[in-house]
Amino acid sequence: MYSYINDPKHSKPSAPPLVATRLLDQVRERLRYMHYSLQTEKSYVYWIKFFVRWHGRLGTMRHPREMGQMEVEAFLTMLATERRVSTSTHRQALSALLYLYKEVIRQDLPWLQEIGRPVPTKRLGAIFIGGQTVPGLISRI
Repeated sequence: MYSYINDPKHSKPSAPPLVATRLLDQVRERLRYMHYSLQTEKSYVYWIKFFVRWHGRLGTMRHPREMGQMEVEAFLTMLATERRVSTSTHRQALSALLYLYKEVIRQDLPWLQEIGRPVPTKRLGAIFIGGQTVPGLISRI
């Protein structure tokens, strides 16, 4: 049986080197090369900028290349606990950071795959009959 996994003909082509020198311009350049939508580009740039500025809030701005697992986890924890963002917003921020480290900075960080993804909460719908919910009607019977 023939396997395409290790075949160089069928491997993912590497992206050309980045021309831009600034981080956010590099992110935009790579997103456009990969044909991501404009809205995805805007949201990824927003989350990456927020990530860098949040860690620079104490006076020292650092490049994401100098940051690691602790900084990414602290940022995502802040979003979940202090900002109380929704699951989809949390996943979007995580996806932006994953893209930054994998595609732009090109750092192979195994801990990025181990970062926990939030689980959406299950919501039960309420059935209204004549202005009352079903449990309210059942209690009257």
